[in-house]
Amino acid sequence: MSNDPRAALQTLVNAFEEHLAAAANRRSDNDPAVDGAYLSIADAFDAYEEALYEAYDEVTPLTVFAEDEDDSDDDDDDDDDYDEDLLEDNEMMDEDLVDEDDYDDDDDNGSSNSSRR
Repeated sequence: MSNDPRAALQTLVNAFEEHLAAAANRRSDNDPAVDGAYLSIADAFDAYEEALYEAYDEVTPLTVFAEDEDDSDDDDDDDDDYDEDLLEDNEMMDEDLVDEDDYDDDDDNGSSNSSRR
């Protein structure tokens, strides 16, 4: 199936515009027009990504995430849930960025010379 990436891009832009209009005219928290527009963006994006890849062997840096319907609010208490596979090679989780023990050693030694300024 050969798709024109330019036409797929226009369909994606239209889907964003429809979503904006639906959100602006939302009648309730579960407005079916907003939900439908949301799904239209996901579908249009997938079509654009496929057409772009077929035509130019290129992809975007974006990913569409789908929320599982059987997810419940009971899982909200576990804030450390994440999928490490979704992280790029050069990305780290926030908790990986700072080792608080490194800063405790500086304080214990009375060192006021810090590399952070």
